[in-house]
Amino acid sequence: QVQLVESGGGLVQAGGSLRLSCAASGRTFSSYAMGWFRQAPGKEREFVAAISRSGDYTYYTGSLKGRFTISRDNAKNTLDLQMNSLKPEDTAVYYCAAATTAFPMGDRHKYNYWGQGTQVTVSS
Repeated sequence: QVQLVESGGGLVQAGGSLRLSCAASGRTFSSYAMGWFRQAPGKEREFVAAISRSGDYTYYTGSLKGRFTISRDNAKNTLDLQMNSLKPEDTAVYYCAAATTAFPMGDRHKYNYWGQGTQVTVSS
């Protein structure tokens, strides 16, 4: 199995940027497709972005494409999420997740392992 630890969250003003990171340990990182999800208070956990095992393919929820960029470094066992032009509605706890299936896309039920999350707060 794999252990995931997110970092990089914090408080930022609207229009600002943050870069989240997820450090993986355990089984070979490159054998997992990876994803980012987020959960705002009182809302369901929602999909943000996913990346294939090799990093060659990425997939985003439509509303975030262009502002958020997912990337991974298999040599360093890290997954990143660059978030630009942040809005107050981006405020949430952000989670990274690992999937043993090749293309989990946005289906959270296909992800097997989850981190504990990192809080992102965007002030207006």
